[in-house]
Amino acid sequence: QVQLVESGGGLVQPGGSLSFSCTARGSIFDIRAMGWYRQAPGKQRELVATITSSGSTNYADSVKGRFTISRDNAKNTVYLQMNSLKPEDTAIYYCNADIRITILRNYVNYWGQGTQVTVSS
Repeated sequence: QVQLVESGGGLVQPGGSLSFSCTARGSIFDIRAMGWYRQAPGKQRELVATITSSGSTNYADSVKGRFTISRDNAKNTVYLQMNSLKPEDTAIYYCNADIRITILRNYVNYWGQGTQVTVSS
């Protein structure tokens, strides 16, 4: 059984900062890409940022220069540092990862439980 456990998030004023972490727990052989997605009320879930096991990153245009994704492969953990937050960043943020539980199995995509971020004065 594999779980992605998120922590962080909350309420912050515009211009403020927040950070998340997400740890993959369970029987894990390998983790390929990890990332963060978000879903605002009434909108579809969208990509925020992804990072490969070698550290290559990809960001949504809307967060470039403000958000930073990183990971610690030894800890099976991905982080998201969010700076200069705007009201439009308000959403539920979800951790995502492609995980292989044994060398004999294919990678399976997993989602975290989601954590709320509210940017408001």
